[in-house]
Amino acid sequence: MTDSKKTATLSFDGKSYDLPIFSPTAGPDVIDIRKLYGTAGVFTYDPGFTSTASCDSTITYIDGEKGELLHRGYPIDQLASKSHFLEVCFLLLYGYLPTATELESFESTITHHTMVHEQMINFFRGFRRDAHPMAIMVGVVGAMSAFYHDSTDINDPRQREVASHRLIAKMPTIAAMAYKYTIGQPFVYPRNDIDYASNFLRMCFAVPCEEYEVNPILARAMDRIFTLHADHEQNASTSTVRLASSSGANPFACIAAGIACLWGPAHGGANQACLEMLEEIGTVDRIPEYIERAKDKNDPFRLMGFGHRVYKNFDPRAKVMKQSADEVLDLLGIEDNPKLQVAKELEKQALSDPYFEDKKLFPNVDFYSGIILEAMGFPTSMFTPIFALSRTVGWISQWKEMIADPQNKIGRPRQLYLGETLRDYVDIENR
Repeated sequence: MTDSKKTATLSFDGKSYDLPIFSPTAGPDVIDIRKLYGTAGVFTYDPGFTSTASCDSTITYIDGEKGELLHRGYPIDQLASKSHFLEVCFLLLYGYLPTATELESFESTITHHTMVHEQMINFFRGFRRDAHPMAIMVGVVGAMSAFYHDSTDINDPRQREVASHRLIAKMPTIAAMAYKYTIGQPFVYPRNDIDYASNFLRMCFAVPCEEYEVNPILARAMDRIFTLHADHEQNASTSTVRLASSSGANPFACIAAGIACLWGPAHGGANQACLEMLEEIGTVDRIPEYIERAKDKNDPFRLMGFGHRVYKNFDPRAKVMKQSADEVLDLLGIEDNPKLQVAKELEKQALSDPYFEDKKLFPNVDFYSGIILEAMGFPTSMFTPIFALSRTVGWISQWKEMIADPQNKIGRPRQLYLGETLRDYVDIENR
């Protein structure tokens, strides 16, 4: 953050107030209003905080106009095509790309933390079999603080480190156990001899009665889904994690809060909405009808998975995800899956339609990741848990950055109060 010596002047009630302006390394300048209430006696009003910088950060930067997403300065498309998830985890956590020795050590640490406390299995059995996997994850992740007392002191750097490793390592195990529990199959324990993405797929789809070999194309696609969802700046769930952690809550409680926020359909349910849309369309021959409906402003139907509220040009994650989607569909085929047939044809027709090009409504990462997860055999109820698994490293990185920030203070948003003013209590017999 650079002090540019520039100021913004706010004038009202015959008085003027000079507010400092800070310049970032990228993005728009920021007006510092921290002393505004103390000097001028007014608040600012910004529902949704869409024009408010709640913190300074060095982790992720998004330029929606350019279609740019950077992690520690590295473009997401380069990371997704040349790197892999655990290396990106290291980058987000520590701020630089690891050496071969550092990466090997980090991967070993994560791998050897993947098992969960055996007693946590009893916790799963407290849920109904038809419980949503996200409900299970919120409860189980929050309960980790009852099992791992040696990593809850946020003022101890070593405990923060251990908590970070545990959450990244155990989240695939917890998500897979939530899935297995809801379908009535036995839990599958992680193995130390296979990679992170392969381990997750094996824990989800293996059964004790036969060997399960993870296809490398599917493992690579899964790894890319993890990578492309690892962090996305100060979004709703990340801000929730930061706000929860500002009170000094333990890391497991903070990440559970992030999972709860991500569960909301406006945040983490986009790829599920894509699949539900494909199911509504039903068959390939109905696609032209739905494309025309999408163009009609008076029709409530919207093409889910096209365009993005942040990226006004194109989603930089979509190109790499499309490559994986094509590879997965070529491997598994779409002949027996009407939804995937609709998806491929919808993509083709939308990309060739000038309307979508003019409006910059290109398929986004949610469209392609939804297709991949459907093809792999995941039910839509598992889409958001996989998102939460992927985003955990981003939440943890933001949490660590906030705890280490000397400016850290408890979050306390203000309000524009529009309720009743002071009035006297009326006894019940006089009402």
